[in-house]
Amino acid sequence: MASLLKSRVECHDDMFGWWSQVDECYFRLEEPQPASTDPIWEGNYPNGAIYHAMCPGVVGSGGGWGWFPTPPDGFGAVTATPAELAQQAIDKMQLAGPAIGIAPPPGATGLVGLPVWLWTQVSPTTWGPNTATASVPGLTVTATARAKNVVWDMGDGTKVTCTSPGTVYTKGKGGGTSPTCGHVYQDPSAGQPDDAYPVTATTTWEITWTGGGTTGTLTVTRSSSTTIRIGELQVLVT
Repeated sequence: MASLLKSRVECHDDMFGWWSQVDECYFRLEEPQPASTDPIWEGNYPNGAIYHAMCPGVVGSGGGWGWFPTPPDGFGAVTATPAELAQQAIDKMQLAGPAIGIAPPPGATGLVGLPVWLWTQVSPTTWGPNTATASVPGLTVTATARAKNVVWDMGDGTKVTCTSPGTVYTKGKGGGTSPTCGHVYQDPSAGQPDDAYPVTATTTWEITWTGGGTTGTLTVTRSSSTTIRIGELQVLVT
């Protein structure tokens, strides 16, 4: 009977899990894992994991739950760890640097001592939240990314950290200071490459993921760049 079962079973079953030729059972990782106080851990928590076995050739219950220090034979068919799948999910998100908004805009010239407004257009790829899932048979990981802050390197030796996407500038706002994210240049950009300050905005993304009975956190950064010209107000004396 056992040899007949070996010739007919599939390596993976969506309900029962992975087939082990050694044990002649299917094994499925329990999700979520039992509480750390559950006796099924046999005092081994947090090492190893709890799996459910289904053994079609066994008389009686045909399996049950148990602790394993390492994945059962055959469970190695899972071709990625939860952390590796988390990275695959992050890649699917296509996280980007800020979609830079700056006033005065490139092509215009700002003035020393006057406010510069900084912001990023908000979307799943530039600010979040952004969620994606990656899977292999028997294992699925879901990751969610949210922007933590944007650090603006203004090209004059100053870095501005903004914990919001910033406020979009419109003409009706006049010459006032941005309420959320901005900078004031103290020197003109003359003498810089193309007589403009290089501006680089770097978003720090915080990512949480869960799957395979485990969770984790990751941090990634993405950057975008632009330029801004700053001049001095010339006073005509007659």
